[in-house]
Amino acid sequence: MQLQRGSAPPPEIEDADLPPEETGDGDGSRMSIWDHLEELRSRLFKAVLALVFGSAIGVIFATPILEFLKAPYGKAFLVVDPTGGVIQYFRVALLAGGIISIPVITYQILMFILPGLTKKETRILLFSIPPVTLLFLIGVMFAWFILIPPALAFLVNFQTDIFKADWTADHYLGFVTALLFWMGVAFETPLVFFVVSILGFVTPRPLIKNWRIAIVATAIVAAVITPTVDPVNMMLVMGPLMALYLLSIALVAVGVRINRPQP
Repeated sequence: MQLQRGSAPPPEIEDADLPPEETGDGDGSRMSIWDHLEELRSRLFKAVLALVFGSAIGVIFATPILEFLKAPYGKAFLVVDPTGGVIQYFRVALLAGGIISIPVITYQILMFILPGLTKKETRILLFSIPPVTLLFLIGVMFAWFILIPPALAFLVNFQTDIFKADWTADHYLGFVTALLFWMGVAFETPLVFFVVSILGFVTPRPLIKNWRIAIVATAIVAAVITPTVDPVNMMLVMGPLMALYLLSIALVAVGVRINRPQP
């Protein structure tokens, strides 16, 4: 382009005026959709690899774990098909592998989502992992020591002149492991509510306002989790769930105060 005589030269474009390159380094730049998919593929591969490695360790300890889970029942499991024992053995090994690999899987998930969060939100999430894990273990112990013994006693002694309690391995291990897992998850809810309140996603007002819905939902969850139909065992589950809901409201109130901007 030719300049007319007396006209000013065009302004030079400085580097600061150029848009940032899409490098995905977390400093305001962006990643393409293909970069995100590649990152997701890499994280999923590492998570699956951790699960396979954990399951290999679980195979080594599957026998003592089965002995531990069999203790409340008190006798050998009934197997009604040729491969039933092998399937349940590796089922327990896979369950143990999942528990062993939880830290690696959680780390891979967080490393995928954390680049989109602020440093404060990242720090809150990372610091919440150990207490959430601890609450899960507390819930598992509550189910094992408080809930399962009376539930099994009720089931074993129910109409003994009509029914004989010879449980198959798949049914027994299925409801015991499900009970342990879901009670562990339930005990995590207060801290999960606390974390999301700090992040600004929930306040105590809707939790308090919808207390009637919470009672009905808690009763439904307790009925699903409880392996028996008697009201005593259902109340053993519903009581702690309601206490956890009240604790969640208190922790949300604390989290909102922490998240409130300082004047």
